[in-house]
Amino acid sequence: MSKAKDGNRKNDSRKRIESRYTGKNVLVVGMGKSGVAAMKAFTRAGANVSVYDAKDIEWDDRELFARITELDVPCYFNGAEPRPEGWDYIVKSPGVPPDLPFIEAAEKNGAVRVSDLDPAYQLAEGEFVAITGTNGKTTTTTLVGEMYEAAGMPYTVTGNIGVPVIETVGKSTPGTVFVTEISSFQLEDAREFRPKVAAILNLTPDHLDRHKTMENYGAAKAKVFALQREDDYLVYNADDAAVSELVQGARSRCFPFSRVKELAKGAVLKEGRLVVIDPDAPKGGVIDLIGADELRIPGAHNVENALAAAAIAYCGGIDPKVVASVLKTFRGVEHRLEHVATIDGVNFVNDSKGTNPDASARAIEASEPGVLLIAGGYEKQSDFRPFVRGFGGKVKHLLLMGETAERFKKEAVEAGFADATVCKDMGACVRLAFELAESGDTVLLSPASASWDRYSCFEERGEHFKKIVDDLSRS
Repeated sequence: MSKAKDGNRKNDSRKRIESRYTGKNVLVVGMGKSGVAAMKAFTRAGANVSVYDAKDIEWDDRELFARITELDVPCYFNGAEPRPEGWDYIVKSPGVPPDLPFIEAAEKNGAVRVSDLDPAYQLAEGEFVAITGTNGKTTTTTLVGEMYEAAGMPYTVTGNIGVPVIETVGKSTPGTVFVTEISSFQLEDAREFRPKVAAILNLTPDHLDRHKTMENYGAAKAKVFALQREDDYLVYNADDAAVSELVQGARSRCFPFSRVKELAKGAVLKEGRLVVIDPDAPKGGVIDLIGADELRIPGAHNVENALAAAAIAYCGGIDPKVVASVLKTFRGVEHRLEHVATIDGVNFVNDSKGTNPDASARAIEASEPGVLLIAGGYEKQSDFRPFVRGFGGKVKHLLLMGETAERFKKEAVEAGFADATVCKDMGACVRLAFELAESGDTVLLSPASASWDRYSCFEERGEHFKKIVDDLSRS
């Protein structure tokens, strides 16, 4: 498809979506960042928009109040519940569960539940690179964004990484690439989203409080490539059995990556070096990038993230020399194995992005022995026993906080690890960890749990940890 024709396709899509929503009754559920962005986008598209949030909305939130007043949007706040009939579309923010009674009632009365991905895709000019998986999404998405930056190509990094995708499409052009981090929550309601390059990094138990089963969780992730065509690309982790099974039957061009396998095509670790293998490429089809020891981000999991990013960028048409250059200089992302300070020989590391046991297991794997692990948080029904069994002698003491703390401690003991203490909050965890630590040890915040019991997001949790450490360094 030529660029001109592709641009025409997008322009036609823009007209279709505007006519689709003009005059329709749209209820936006959840007034977080994505909800506010959806409210504005659907209002621009000519819909009759109303908004709902279960939380008590304080009207001293002047920014939100100004937006709602400016757009003259009816509100269901502070205990008011939307009517069950009369809605054409329910636009649900990612964090809102789909089984709320009024949403189910609205669907029975004919409302169509959509995520913001579909209207964003239809409104956008340009193409999407969509990255999903249980872990590694933020690191990989950031890496890919830096590769597009270094290549001088028009792009925007968006989605679950911070800026709602529907907020970014208004300034796009036919050449824009949307490097998009996407969660299962966003994908579960997607019906029309079709990225040019899709990637599934891994699939391990997470969000089972929401999805109930791994089959449901995998089915949500699979929507990232479900509508791809033969000329689209699917990057996937060939070392992950669940992912390899999930992508069977995909119509798009598969381009796997592997840290341990030999592949006829894909991005692989070969004799300690990251390479891209493409039989259709010149010079024998093997494109050397960099040595694994040249990466500045620690851990085997980051080798996988680097391979995934290299595969995505290669499928996106970025020069391998540019890919190699970015891989050599990339230093990681905030809240993911971020060194905060060293106090009296004790290292403090912020891995607040470790929101499930598998992510935190990777953080411990990348750490030296002598870890004082701060963990616990929002209850997602994760089984912590396999995680604890994988400590491998590296963890000296486990300091627990939040909703999962008591169950976490019980399961740690069941897994054979008794050196665990439940603390009242983050500050108590950090202070006790510092008391127990010796010079050369690491106090690692990697909660293996989401943050929503006490924080609005993992970033807020990580910032709180860093502030406590900073105060500790000044005392």
